[in-house]
Amino acid sequence: MMTKQTNYAAAKRRTQFFDALFYIINFIVLAFLVIVTVYPFWNTIAISFNDGLDALRGGITLWPRVFTWQNYKALFTTGQIFDAFKISVTRTILQTILSVFCTCMLAYALSRKEFVLKKPFTVVLVVSMYISAGLIPNYMLIKKLGLINKYSVYIIPCIIDVFNFILVRTYINGLPDSFVESARIDGANEFKIFMSIIFPLIVPSVAMIALFVAVNAWNSWFDTYLYTSAKPKLHSLQYVLMSFLQASQNQSNSAADANSMAVAAASGSSAAMVTPVTIRASITIIATVPILVVYPMLQKYFVVGMTIGGVKE
Repeated sequence: MMTKQTNYAAAKRRTQFFDALFYIINFIVLAFLVIVTVYPFWNTIAISFNDGLDALRGGITLWPRVFTWQNYKALFTTGQIFDAFKISVTRTILQTILSVFCTCMLAYALSRKEFVLKKPFTVVLVVSMYISAGLIPNYMLIKKLGLINKYSVYIIPCIIDVFNFILVRTYINGLPDSFVESARIDGANEFKIFMSIIFPLIVPSVAMIALFVAVNAWNSWFDTYLYTSAKPKLHSLQYVLMSFLQASQNQSNSAADANSMAVAAASGSSAAMVTPVTIRASITIIATVPILVVYPMLQKYFVVGMTIGGVKE
């Protein structure tokens, strides 16, 4: 009897030891991943609050060596950053609302079994995901539609997203047909069925694709480069960021610029406090923070989105 109790106690201690070892290793690995993930962003914040000339020396890690607000003042004293911020915010809101609504409407229509052209339309949409006309034909199409240097070029070409359409249609196909049939018996038309019955039931997928669309719209700059680069009032925040990145790269390769800034610093010029390195970090923070605020609110719907279609009844 004593031998069994001794063996049981020894086995329990071994189990506790390995459990504790697992938790320790797990904590170390996760802590390392958190540090690797967070450090680049934190370092960018530190550089954005550091004096420009001092930042040229490098070596900034977690905290600014010479703290200053001058980098952000230099950005916000120009009207370009405010105009670009307004363009990015408005295009993100409008594009998200219209794209989500139209994509969900299309997904509902092509999910109905009684719709005769359901399969042909679906095939055309799916094929468009794999076969693209290319950059030049797309540009010619946008030009023929008269959208060059127009604000609507940010909205109209992005109303329907095929990938999001497939996600929503799969979610709708998982709903019982009895909901729709009972509403039709009560005399509801298709639009009322969609708005009153289907849409409230697909809120998780709607939130998920809304996050997809919003992130893509906020981060987009290439459409500005192609279609509205000649009109500064329509430049998006990300396009301005890209322009600053290019300018900082060009200036950082020029020794003459570095020498001129050093001379300006020696003479006490305030303009020397701002350099391309710190401006790049500052505008990166400005462009990143808004989407970081929105993302955690909708993150839980990614789990729902990843499991759509995973369970069949």
